[in-house]
Amino acid sequence: MMCNDLHIVKIRRVQYRYSLTINILQMIPNWLTMIGAALVPLIIGAVWYNQKVLGTAWMNASGVTEEKMKGANMGLIFGLTLLFSFFISLALYSIVIHQSHVYSILAAEASAKDPASELGKWLADFNSRFGTYYRTFGHGALHGTIAGILFALPVLSVNALFERRGFKYIAINAGYWIICLALMGGIVCQWG
Repeated sequence: MMCNDLHIVKIRRVQYRYSLTINILQMIPNWLTMIGAALVPLIIGAVWYNQKVLGTAWMNASGVTEEKMKGANMGLIFGLTLLFSFFISLALYSIVIHQSHVYSILAAEASAKDPASELGKWLADFNSRFGTYYRTFGHGALHGTIAGILFALPVLSVNALFERRGFKYIAINAGYWIICLALMGGIVCQWG
């Protein structure tokens, strides 16, 4: 009898790990999509801050000169920009993909990790019925834009106010981030 009890515990432990893996994998981001979304600020920045677009206006508003630009370590700047943009794409995942919240709410429930339990079956049904709802580029772009207006704009504005920067500085930088977050949100939502 003791051996049978140990055998059942081992099976349950394996099932627990197996079901936990399944439930977590359902809400893991597509890493290639996250990297692709992280490239957006570099690509948009190459156009947005180009001298022929808004680069000259940005340099005047920010006080950056050609001499300062020449002395910059661009490899480090681009590398860190990509890293930080990757962090942003991960944050956008929870903003633009609403289904992830169901799993985060139920993560502490042991029965959610068991696909044979009532809650596990409900989660599987929920995912099969609603897993692709609101998973479009347009929906992600909408939420990315909202994040840009309600988060990036205020953060940049507060910093600019204390740095004694003008409206043009805020408008150029906030406009850039609103567009970036809209595109990143669309990419993450559609393919994430």
